[in-house]
Amino acid sequence: MMTGKGELRSGITTGASAAAAAQAAVIMLYRNEEIKAARIINPLGQEITVPIKSVSLYDDYAKAVVVKDGGDDPDVTNGLDIVATVKTYGQDIIINGGPGVGTVTKPGLQVPVGEPAINPVPREMIRAAVSSYLPEGGGVSIEVSVPRGDEVAKKTLNPKLGITGGISILGTTGIVEPMSEEAFKRSLVPQIEMAKAQGYSTICLTPGRLGEKWAADKLGIPGEATVQMSNFVGYMLNACVRMAIKEVILVGHHSKITKVAAGCFHTHNKVADARLETLAAYAGLLGAQPSVIAALLEANTAEGALDILRDNNLMDVIPLIAAKAARRSMEHIFGELRVGVVMFNMAGDVLAADENAMEIGRKMQWQI
Repeated sequence: MMTGKGELRSGITTGASAAAAAQAAVIMLYRNEEIKAARIINPLGQEITVPIKSVSLYDDYAKAVVVKDGGDDPDVTNGLDIVATVKTYGQDIIINGGPGVGTVTKPGLQVPVGEPAINPVPREMIRAAVSSYLPEGGGVSIEVSVPRGDEVAKKTLNPKLGITGGISILGTTGIVEPMSEEAFKRSLVPQIEMAKAQGYSTICLTPGRLGEKWAADKLGIPGEATVQMSNFVGYMLNACVRMAIKEVILVGHHSKITKVAAGCFHTHNKVADARLETLAAYAGLLGAQPSVIAALLEANTAEGALDILRDNNLMDVIPLIAAKAARRSMEHIFGELRVGVVMFNMAGDVLAADENAMEIGRKMQWQI
């Protein structure tokens, strides 16, 4: 799992950690053997070696602990104990969630409502990790628990996805690729699945929790229809097309939406930042003096640039940008999707809503 000098180190998923802990506990239960590392096989047929923190044997069960190692990937679950408690049980392998593992409460995820949030691939990895160590015809119940999981889950999308009480046990390969932007983007898509499961073919996309709050408090958009997209505007718009969403309203701070109007569909400032230049160009279109254009280009923040527009009676720039952002969004996607735009300032006031957003809002009885 260690890479060469100067490279980032990969890690282990929560699913692989649970499988390794389960294997160590089963070996202790049936063989009274304490292993220092588990060897598990991922769905690609690769062997993964996972260190075991501790193994304990009790009267009728065994318990093993693995420390979740996210490698060099920024992950709120890094360093958590992933615990597997194993008891003999008939002839089957039963997997349950204990304290710190969330419970699914809304449809639209890979796991049915009412079940612990242990995804299908981790379940299969757990079964594969223990099956060869069971006696013929023997079975076990495996409880996966995560101390502090309920606390850490608040920093994830689980509350938004309707997963309560803890983290999810995830992973499709068992390996965490460091700094994986693709993995982060994919983790956002289940929100769209959740919205569809709730019956919505029209949704709101917003960069984060502040936009989500504005959508709910100011526009009356239900939380079930609101999806956080982070900086991945283009990716999430195209995900909406793939999942047969018909209409989208982009809701967010004017600085993010201004980037979209400029054709920036990954809005992280290290990837693309054309906010001030776009504001200056539209101000010039409306007749701004060179000194005003220069001031816009030198503004420290987008909110500061907004003050310059306001002081120079140039706020008509904002509705033009909203309309342009909607058009650019529809030109960007591969397929049919109607896009509207609502722009806010940091105080939570609506600055502009384009025609599409207002029409979609009227149809959905949202307050746009």
